[in-house]
Amino acid sequence: MLGVIPARGGSKGVPHKNIKDLAGKPLLAYTIEAALQSGIFERIIVSTDDEDIAAVAGKYGAEVPFIRPADIAGDLVSSDAVILHALQFYEKQNIFFKEVCKLQPTSPFRSAQNLKDAYKVFRQENRDYLVSVCECEHSPLWSGTLGKDNSMDDFLREEVIRSCRQELPQYYRLNGAIYMAKTQSFIENKSFFGKNSRAFVMSQEASVDIDNSLDFLFAEFLLQSSAFH
Repeated sequence: MLGVIPARGGSKGVPHKNIKDLAGKPLLAYTIEAALQSGIFERIIVSTDDEDIAAVAGKYGAEVPFIRPADIAGDLVSSDAVILHALQFYEKQNIFFKEVCKLQPTSPFRSAQNLKDAYKVFRQENRDYLVSVCECEHSPLWSGTLGKDNSMDDFLREEVIRSCRQELPQYYRLNGAIYMAKTQSFIENKSFFGKNSRAFVMSQEASVDIDNSLDFLFAEFLLQSSAFH
């Protein structure tokens, strides 16, 4: 399996987010270390357009076989396009991988054990796709859209209003930590979502996703909390 960590240099929310210090080491390092410790990958590469990120990736043990070209380094380029580019890079060298995994560097609490467990399920059940999720913190059924002048006349459905929290179905959300696929399925679909897919449920603690400065503060708090370890 090829492990690809997409880590571009541009970040609107937090400048150079992927290598920003988190409790003593760059954010990117947590993902590289978990991937290496899992032992499930033939190669672990970082796809980046940034020389500073490339240097950090190499320091922590990932390969950086290329600097990502500008046409797949912009804000509007999907991370799946980055995965496809990496696969095509190796195909040109007659190097092929049966499976591919996207590991976003913004999930520092995704552990090596999470990766091993997910891969075991992926292989044993012969799935084409596996994507990690966690329980929603709040039911989306308690959400709605506001009308003119912030009217709440149709904010919730009547059956939801008259239900207690325990009666509502459990919802799950993508947590961004693990995306696995058979390479051929991914190439055909250009996505980690398709038929014969499987959810891999992770804890909310392992599912912390860092997007902004507040997320960094929360992650640092967890890392320094004895109750978290």
